[in-house]
Amino acid sequence: MANIDVLDMAGKKVGSAELSDAVFGIEPNVAVMHQMVVNYLANNRQGTQSALTRAEVRGGGRKPWRQKGTGHARQGSTRAPQWTHGGVVFAPKPRSYRFTVNKKVKRLAMKSAFSSKLSGSQIIVVDSIKLEEYKTKTIAEMLKAIGSEKKALIVLPEVDTKIVRSARNIPGVKTAQVNTLNVYDIVNADKLVIVKDAISKIEEVYA
Repeated sequence: MANIDVLDMAGKKVGSAELSDAVFGIEPNVAVMHQMVVNYLANNRQGTQSALTRAEVRGGGRKPWRQKGTGHARQGSTRAPQWTHGGVVFAPKPRSYRFTVNKKVKRLAMKSAFSSKLSGSQIIVVDSIKLEEYKTKTIAEMLKAIGSEKKALIVLPEVDTKIVRSARNIPGVKTAQVNTLNVYDIVNADKLVIVKDAISKIEEVYA
C-alpha cells in the first residue's frame, strides 16, 4: 500500500490516504495503454468524409469525341478521374472506425494508467472540493495552490454541476466521475487530481 498526502483546497496537508497496490502499484503495460488510446480516438472519429466516384458525378454521359481519327487519346466520358470535374479514384465514403477491446484489457490499461501516474508523482489527492456558487476563479486558485496549473483531470466521486461548470472554462482542465474515466484522459493530463472519496470507488471498480 502506497501512502499519499491529502491536501485541502488551499494546498495544505490535512492527512494521508492509502492507495491499493492492485490498482496503483502494478507494472504499467505501455502496449495496452496505447491500444486503449487508439481505441478512444478511433471511436471518436465521425467517419463522415465522402467524395463522388465517376459513376456518381453529374454529366459525362456522352462520348466527348469519336474513338479514332482525331489525334486525341480515346476517351469515353468527361467525368473520368483524369478530367477536371471528374470523379475521384477510390473515393472515401462514410464509415465507422469503431472497434471493441476486451474487458480484461480495459481493466489492465486503466490500472496501468493509474500506476504510471503514481510512479511519476502526478497524482494529487484533495480532501474535498466545495463550491458555494459557480465560480471558475475558485477552481483556478485551487489548482494553483495544489501545484496543478497545466493540464489537469479532476476525478469526482459523483456529479457536481458546480464543479463541472466552474472547471470547464479553464483551458486544459477536465472533470470526470469514476464511471466516466478513460485511459486517454488520464494519460493526457499532466496531473490527476482525485477527490479522496473517489479513491475507494476507483479501487472498488478496478481492484
